[in-house]
Order: sequence, then C-alpha cells, then structure tokens
Amino acid sequence: MADALPLSVMVVDDHPIWRDAVARDLAEDGFVVVATAEGLASARRRAAVVRPDVVLMDMRLADGDGAAATIEVLAVSPGSRVLVLSASAEQDDVLQAVKAGASGYLVKSASKTELAEAVRATAAGRAVFTPGLAGLVLGEYRRLARGTGPGIDRPTLTERETEVLRHVAKGLTAKQIAAKLSVSHRTVENHVQATFRKLHVANRVELARYAIEHGLDAEPGP
Repeated sequence: MADALPLSVMVVDDHPIWRDAVARDLAEDGFVVVATAEGLASARRRAAVVRPDVVLMDMRLADGDGAAATIEVLAVSPGSRVLVLSASAEQDDVLQAVKAGASGYLVKSASKTELAEAVRATAAGRAVFTPGLAGLVLGEYRRLARGTGPGIDRPTLTERETEVLRHVAKGLTAKQIAAKLSVSHRTVENHVQATFRKLHVANRVELARYAIEHGLDAEPGP
C-alpha cells in the first residue's frame, strides 16, 4: 500500500564509519533508521525505547558479541527481528547468532541492494542467509541432531509437511513454495499452519529455526 508505514531499523555496529554508511544507505532505500548503537548495553537501552522492526546486528561489539546483544535486544523488544550483518563468516558465529534468535545472517560483502532486500525479507518473517552460510549452519545442526539422546520427544510431520518446512527454512515464500511443488498457495499455507500447531511455534521464523535445528533443510538423500 502506498500509505504503509516505512520499516524502522536500528543499526548496531562498533565501527562508526561503517555504522553511519549503512544507516545512510538504508535511509536512501526508504527505511527509517530510528537508532544506532555501538555495543550491547546501548543496543538494549535504545531497542527498549524505539522498538524497531529490524535490528541489523554486528557480531563484534565494543562491550560484547552480537549473539549476546541479540538476546538482550529481543528481551526488551520481542516484536523486533534481528538480522546479523558481520564481517565474520565463521561457523561458530553463525551458529551462535541463530541460537540467540537471529532471523538471518549476512556478511558485509553483501551489496546495498542485497541488504535492502534482506531487511525487507527479515521484516516479513523470512529467514535470510548469505548464500553458502545456510548450508553450513544446517549441516552442523543436522550432525548435532543425530548426536542427541533418545529422550527427545519430536512431533511427526508428514512427508509433504517436511518438504514444505525445508523450503520455509530456505526463506521461500508460500507462493514460491507452491510453484515448486505444483500446488495451490492455500495448500502451502495450510501445511505451514498445520506444522505450526504440531511444532508449537508461533511464526515462520520460529518454524525456519526449528528446521535449522533439526537439519530438515537438507535435501533428502538418494
């Protein structure tokens, strides 16, 4: 809609030149940068006041790390979504960010256009990862899941629900999933809602995170 409110963003980064440049690029793309912060404490304090739609989070901060800051920000502004934008593509950093509640992870080599698209996708509830990182994260979680003990009570999904969940974890929209599976948009949404109920999750980000944690995004083997 033409009158829809622009998305609000907070940029958290300990390098002022980079932080200001990202904020300027986002403003030029139509976002409202409601706050910037250099570290964990300032991010928590400002997020509690401005409650941004999306928080762009660096992993290296002046007084902590991005994973801890993500937990702090979501505690005071649970309606926000966190998208990590970091120079690090280390597996441990990506894993820690996702465990902390981040919706996605981009490296700083992303273009201005890619960043804007990722912020919009994050605000819409989709999981966003720099190409290559999603497979790395999902592979690791799959290994962890295989190593867990027998006491885990996991719900049973149908083959089609699992298939839809894999696509959700990759960040596809319901329309894109429908096209891939040659079914209707409504059928996909019904599968998503059924999966929500079975997994006791509230939204597509939590659903994608469940898929990541249980290795369901990997393509089935032969």
